[in-house]
Order: sequence, then C-alpha cells, then structure tokens
Amino acid sequence: MRVIPHHTAWLSSLIATFEPTRRARRPALGLDFAETGGRRVAVRERTELRSPFFRLIHFEKDAARQGPPVLVVAPLSGHFSALLRDMLAGLLPSYDLRLLDWEDARDVTPAAGGFGLEDNIGAVIDCIRRLAGELHVVALCQSAMPALAATALLAAQHEAPTPASLILLNGMIDTRLRPTRIDRIAARRSPAWFRQFALATVPPPYRGAGRAVYPATMQHAALVAYLMRHITTGGELLRKVVDDDGLDAAAHPFLELYLSVMDLPAEFFLDSIRLVFQEFALPRGRLAWRGSAVDPAAIRATALMTIEGEYDDVSGPGQTRVAHTLCRNVPRGRRAHYLQLGASHFGTFHGALWQREVLPRLDGFIREMR
Repeated sequence: MRVIPHHTAWLSSLIATFEPTRRARRPALGLDFAETGGRRVAVRERTELRSPFFRLIHFEKDAARQGPPVLVVAPLSGHFSALLRDMLAGLLPSYDLRLLDWEDARDVTPAAGGFGLEDNIGAVIDCIRRLAGELHVVALCQSAMPALAATALLAAQHEAPTPASLILLNGMIDTRLRPTRIDRIAARRSPAWFRQFALATVPPPYRGAGRAVYPATMQHAALVAYLMRHITTGGELLRKVVDDDGLDAAAHPFLELYLSVMDLPAEFFLDSIRLVFQEFALPRGRLAWRGSAVDPAAIRATALMTIEGEYDDVSGPGQTRVAHTLCRNVPRGRRAHYLQLGASHFGTFHGALWQREVLPRLDGFIREMR
C-alpha cells in the first residue's frame, strides 16, 4: 500500500505542528480517574522518589482494593512517558501502579553530573529496593535491558529483594537477532562519529545550559523519517495516525504523543550505542555495573514473561525472547512468551491490540505467578 501525495502533504503539515523547538513542557498523562470495583475513583500523581534525572511516580487511587504493586519502567528513548498512556491506563484499575519516569536532560543542571547506562540501571535498582515485597516490573523497548540487568544484580546479592515477576516488551536485549534498520545504523558508525555528529549542547535559557545531550531535534528528525516510511508502505504508524485507536484519542492523539520528544543525556546515549548495539555486552556476558558482572542466570525466583510484536521493525522479534535463554535458571513453569500477531512496535502497548490481546495475557501471567 502506498499513500497518495495529498495525504503525505497533509501529514507533513500536521507533523510540523509538533516540531520539538516549540515544546514548552512534557505532555500530561491525564490519568485522573480509574474504573475499579465497578465504580469510578479519583487518581492522584505523587512523587515518591526524586533525583535530578528521574522520579518515581505513584498513581494513588481512592479505592479500598489497590491490587499488587506494578512498576512500569519508562524507556529512556527520547519520548516522554506520555507515549505509554494507554499502557498505564490499562494497568491502573487492577494494580497499585508506579512509573519510573525520566527528566528532560535540557532541564538538568550540569552540576548534577552525567547520567550513563550504569546510572539508568541504578535507578531501576533503587525503585525495586524501595518498593520490595510482591512487586511486578514491566519494562519495554530501551528499558527492558536495564530492568533485566537490575533484576540480575539484585538476584546475585541473595539478600536483596527481587521482583515477583519481570515482564519485558519489545526489548533490545540482543540486537544481533533479526537486526532492524535502527540496529544496523547504530552498529555501523563509530562512537567517535556519534560524538561528533549526533550530540549537541543545551543552550540558554534552559537549566541544563552547557550540558551535552542527544537533542530532541535529532530524535524528532529520526521519528519523522520512521513515520514517513510507515506512511509510504502502509505500516502500523499510518493506521494509528489516520485511525487513532488509543483509549483517549481526542485528548491524547497518538501523533502528538509519538512526536513529543526530549533531550537525552549524552552519556546514556553513547553508552547505549556502544554496549547495546555494538558490543552486545549483556548477551555476551560482558556487561558490568559498578564493578559487578551482570549475569541473568542469577535470576531464579523472579518469573519472566516476554512479549513481542510480529512485525516489530524497532526491536526485531527474538531480541526480547532471548531473555529466556539468558535467564536459564528461571523454572520452566514460571516463564512465558507471547508474540502479538499483526503488531509492529507500538501496537503491543498502545491501542486496540494492547487493550484486547496483550493486556489480558499480561494480567493472566501476573495472577498466575502471585
């Protein structure tokens, strides 16, 4: 399927309205209410833990029954966490929900120091330790590998709390498997090339002025190019833009969520390029965190579920499922894999397929593993 030119022109005009230099603030999640126990209850966002680079958000409900705690780890991908709105809204009625959210690096003063992949993993560890108990962790895309690494490190400490279950969606665990266009581009260029051509310095008047970042403008250009490929081939993103299947498409249109972008810390961006896309450090057993080896085989008590999209062209099918091979000591009866037919990358956590197919299976896994 190809889109006729006037459709392309209309979409190009629409895309221009979300140009990143116009962004004033992060998009609101708008999760003010939840349907639980057959009634509508109020929801409040409360920050339970904060650092210059992240915050742990608790969605507090006015309900007697909260459900087991679930921590969603947002991917540090350049998107704001509002892109996960459908996922969060789907989980909110049944669980005591938290979100590990990331700050826009343009708003973090240089005095706060750098923030690399080790810090990203450390933030996940801090949140798991804080919540402890019967915690279920959900991580997707770029957050899947740090969540897996954090769980492995905690498991290796034995006395540390580990999640009851770990659910990974569309994660870049081993990008050697069915590499996508994104994987090939990231592997092709040297770290020096990315330092020279992919980074920028935050300008005044932002609080982060002087900080090195992978800028929102660069991310926006990459997302537009990816979207235009879907437009010309009739891919998943075209269908979501033309016929938005999100839970609240009027107030939170998919295109706006998709193109709302932020600056990433340069350290994290370069670490990800090198360790995830070029050295394949975790699956090759070469990832370390503050001097400790990261060994997924240390995970024994945490149940593991992986979810992938059949046509995912961001994280190829198999890149997430390989976690089962790495976590070889998780008992067979405490693991599951689900391939969502007909879905590309975004359909597994946004829209009708997420609501109708993926969420019930995720719910079922958590209930079975409790």
